[in-house]
Amino acid sequence: MPRTSRTLTALGLVVVTAAALSACSAGPSDDAAPQAAASGSGVDLSGVCPATVVIQTDWNPEAEHGHAYQLLSDDYTVDADQKTVTSDLMAGGQPTGVKVEIRAGGPAIGFNTVTSQMYQDDDITMGYVTTDVAVQNSADLPTTAVFAENDISPQMIMWDPETYPDVTTIEELGEELAKDDGVVRYFSGAAYMDYLIGNDILPEGVTDGSYDGTPSKFVVSQGKDAQQGFATAEPFVYENQVSAWGKPLEYQLINDTGYPIYPEAMAVKTGDLEELSPCLEKLVPVLQQADVDYFASPEATNEKIVDLVEQYDTGWVYDADVAAYAVKQMKALGIATDGDNGYVGDMDEERMQKVIDLDTEIFEAQGSTLKEGLAPSDLYTNEFLDDSISLGF
Repeated sequence: MPRTSRTLTALGLVVVTAAALSACSAGPSDDAAPQAAASGSGVDLSGVCPATVVIQTDWNPEAEHGHAYQLLSDDYTVDADQKTVTSDLMAGGQPTGVKVEIRAGGPAIGFNTVTSQMYQDDDITMGYVTTDVAVQNSADLPTTAVFAENDISPQMIMWDPETYPDVTTIEELGEELAKDDGVVRYFSGAAYMDYLIGNDILPEGVTDGSYDGTPSKFVVSQGKDAQQGFATAEPFVYENQVSAWGKPLEYQLINDTGYPIYPEAMAVKTGDLEELSPCLEKLVPVLQQADVDYFASPEATNEKIVDLVEQYDTGWVYDADVAAYAVKQMKALGIATDGDNGYVGDMDEERMQKVIDLDTEIFEAQGSTLKEGLAPSDLYTNEFLDDSISLGF
């Protein structure tokens, strides 16, 4: 699921409400040595993890990445040209003896996939890899997910409830669009759309792969057309910040149609798994706890996220109100959850197998070569998770 689907630019339609935040780029330089792990912090990553743990995200900073930005100290260094932020890697407010560098994705890496970026740059320790992308690249660019910070994807299709008052599902929407000569606009090449078409959830004739990431075509259609989006952003943005629309939307998650990918799971190159295992044994529980801490009190980290968005200046519009909405939605919709096992970050074998089964035909039809005999164990491991760390909601 390419993250280009998150693009939202102003184009004169968005009323920006972001509060001005002071830049935090006056922290330690990238060459500064990481602070030693604090006595009593209980977490010392020095000696087992790289001196700088490099995390490649798949998009601009946003609340869905809150667990990663939770790792930052208050003294963080921003490279606005490279779209990176660096600080001591923190656990429970204490340094762990190593640094963390978080890299933006999407426009910052020329819209390349995180997987390809990981294989081009050996400095990257781990990156955000969605399950269907892992399946697609399983032969040539294999990755192994070690932590799923969100349990289901916020990807959705949205529509105008005034135009389609009786529609409650994507399947019902497809039937109404066909009657009304409407379309669903989406980014061409999205695997979920091939799934929806192939499983007769959406007629191919109502799909339009010309979505460019802006609100303009949706607004101009005056409710006749539908559009892809993310339940953690667009419903709030279109109602409150797109002045030319300014009213509620309805939507259904792609997950709820039977496409259960893990979005943005943190993964390593499969060939690096053994070497990184001593690090991951300590680091993955830190990531779990950072996720818990973020949802318990997201405000300070959201301020950092908004500050980074402003400093990176890629055209991505994202403010504190959208970040707060995203946190609320991740909880309300079960996007962030402990899942069935009562602890955060684990992945399920049956779900992985279902995604493999659904995507194999799709990707082979597109000309991709998948690993022969691909199995769930090729794509993920839960071995580094601490089953005592729970979101508690």
